[in-house]
Amino acid sequence: MKKNTISMAALTTLAFASVGNAATSAEPSVLDVNALTEFNQIHDFVVSPQGDSFIYRLKKGIRSGDNHLYMQNVNSKQVQQLTSNKSGESNVVYAQNGKSIYFLSSRSGSSQIWQLPLTGGEAQQVSALPLDINGFQMSVDGKRFAIELTVMPGCETLQCTLDAKAVDAKKKHNVRVYDQLMVRHWDTWNTAYKSHLFVADKAESGAFTQATDLMPTWQGDIAGASEVSFHPNGKTLSFSAKLPSKEQAWNTNFDIFEVDLNTKKLTNLSAENTAWDAKPVYSPNGRYLAYKAMSVPGYESDKFTVMIRDSKTGKTRAVAKQWDRSVSELVFANDNRTLYVTANDVGQKSIFEINPEFGDVRRVYNDGTAGKIAVTADKIFFTRHALDAPTDIFSIDRDGYQLKQLTTVNADKLSNITLAEFEQFSFKGWNDEDVYGYWLKPANYQMGNKYPIAFLVHGGPQGSFGNMFHYRWNAQLWAAQGYAVVMIDFHGSIGYGQDFTDAIARDWGGKPLEDLQKGFTDITKKQPWMDANNACALGASYGGYMMNWIQGNWADGFNCIVNHAGLYDMPSFYGSTEELWFPEHDMGGPVWEGSEDYNKYNPAALVKNWKTPMLVIQGELDYRVPYAQSLGAFTALQRQDIPSRLVMFPDEDHHIRNPDNLKVWYQEVFNWMKKYTN
Repeated sequence: MKKNTISMAALTTLAFASVGNAATSAEPSVLDVNALTEFNQIHDFVVSPQGDSFIYRLKKGIRSGDNHLYMQNVNSKQVQQLTSNKSGESNVVYAQNGKSIYFLSSRSGSSQIWQLPLTGGEAQQVSALPLDINGFQMSVDGKRFAIELTVMPGCETLQCTLDAKAVDAKKKHNVRVYDQLMVRHWDTWNTAYKSHLFVADKAESGAFTQATDLMPTWQGDIAGASEVSFHPNGKTLSFSAKLPSKEQAWNTNFDIFEVDLNTKKLTNLSAENTAWDAKPVYSPNGRYLAYKAMSVPGYESDKFTVMIRDSKTGKTRAVAKQWDRSVSELVFANDNRTLYVTANDVGQKSIFEINPEFGDVRRVYNDGTAGKIAVTADKIFFTRHALDAPTDIFSIDRDGYQLKQLTTVNADKLSNITLAEFEQFSFKGWNDEDVYGYWLKPANYQMGNKYPIAFLVHGGPQGSFGNMFHYRWNAQLWAAQGYAVVMIDFHGSIGYGQDFTDAIARDWGGKPLEDLQKGFTDITKKQPWMDANNACALGASYGGYMMNWIQGNWADGFNCIVNHAGLYDMPSFYGSTEELWFPEHDMGGPVWEGSEDYNKYNPAALVKNWKTPMLVIQGELDYRVPYAQSLGAFTALQRQDIPSRLVMFPDEDHHIRNPDNLKVWYQEVFNWMKKYTN
């Protein structure tokens, strides 16, 4: 049983959360959504070049405007709050000498770059552009900035974009006109304005007011400022973006581009690869450029393999190509040879060391979900969360020893909360292959009692409900309500090898359903305190699709079902979603090219089998799974007189983000489940 497996360093006394003052006499409580929304959240984690301190942005609660920067000394553990402006800060970058930091803030009325000396003094404004800066990177010498701005393509000046916006504001009509896909994405209709990469030199005094567009005519966006990397010499940079084309909606071909900042010449370094290339990062000496690349065009869940480009030879090669994991984060060590990466790995998100020369891969850390990582001469710093722990910052020696928890930003909030115990399990699923999952005991578990089950099915479908702390689907909240929680990483999930992930393609309703059925039977037999006849199934997105599919194919399996943003009618879904590469890969092409999958695995075709009470929930601004899918499911339920309820959130997208709405969401879900379980 997993319990207190992490060896913690001495607790840090924080200015904002003193463990010593935490109440100890009160009766223990369980986690609820109110407490969840008040948890402190760590963002923008960076380590000083010297490795002696680190900075993070702490957001005190989901709703809170208290969103500021803190610095912690690695050795003394002392914490200092660096900022307090009501506008907050983001996108933190250390100066190479470690004596100051740069960040974004709207304290001057728009989002601009500011510099704060760490030796004392007030922050000074570094940029004064007429447009908001969305994100930035800084050269090693601190003399140049790569900046993400939203502009009108073709404009030669920033004023030109302002003029275009002024013209738009005066228009009396309200109409959208498009000549090509994609016309909308996630929760936003596309406009003529695009996210471009600019470069600007730091002013000798005061703030710089001009920046140069590195892609002025592109009718397209960069992948984001986080996918920009300066060469150590400051003369070139690399970034990830899609070339403009009419294939945006069904093409996943992001490329790595390198720009000579003197000539502004732009070179496509990955033109030969027509699949996804991302996350460029230079070695400290500048000789190597590492990035990650998929090999299957039109597929967003292919394996990301590490690629290394040698600037001396101009040759690019794959590293550890046979290693069957998909890379997320990647950073160079200061030896210019070793790479450290994160990857989903059997229900965890682990840290690995890669030797690019020989392709050797070594697991460094494998407990919970590792997030952002930073490497110093002898240590790896990283963020980490788990099923029983929100995000904190940790360090570990590069050899995998001396694990230390460096922050405890929610110590006071967790001191009186009883979190559920959990355990990973495995069973024989489809084709007698090993399939993994997690179960949680009810927070109020007492031996000898039987408990109803919350059967959570993840979305993606190429996703995972692993060892992570989730703010939208937090398993602890169901455990707190007295449910046994079961989550299964069915065929199609990530972290178990690419063949396992690929297995769901052209088989949405086949292998995954078999895994879920076999896993449910297996775990309820092995854990007799789980009441197999007293269970509700829940899922969102693909998980919501599976709820609709369960209605038609496993109708006697559950007392109730909760379906959030679930796909209901596959042919109509294809014609109304935005990223066409997703259904085209998983369903075998466009709906009109004769693919049988749209009908073979179409929940709408089996509505006559439906009979389980279902709660249907959706955000009206969801363009990934348009809300007509939920209306279709609810209509089928109502027309057949099946107990059902529709809950719509007009201002939410594919996810429920507003904390007040989130509270309503959980209340609706829990009320529905309690109505049909005992």
